[in-house]
Amino acid sequence: MTTKHPITECIETQLQQYLDDLKGTPPSDLYQMVLAVVEKPMLELVMQHAKQNQSLAAQYLGINRNTLHKKLAEHQLLK
Repeated sequence: MTTKHPITECIETQLQQYLDDLKGTPPSDLYQMVLAVVEKPMLELVMQHAKQNQSLAAQYLGINRNTLHKKLAEHQLLK
C-alpha cells in the first residue's frame, strides 16, 4: 500500500469539504478554481524561497522562466 503525500491528503480533505458544503449543488469551473487557489500561494512561497529570483524559482518549479513570468503576471505577483 502506498502512502499519500501530505499535500495530496490536504487537498483531498479540503476539496471534499468544499463539495460537501455545496449540499448537492453542482460545482462550476471546479478545475480552474482549484488551480487558481493552489497556484498563487505556491508561486508566492517559491518566489520567497528563491529570494525573488525568477530563474531559480522556475528551476524549483520545473517550468520555463517565461512560463513563470507569465503566471506571476496573471496572479499580479510581479514586483
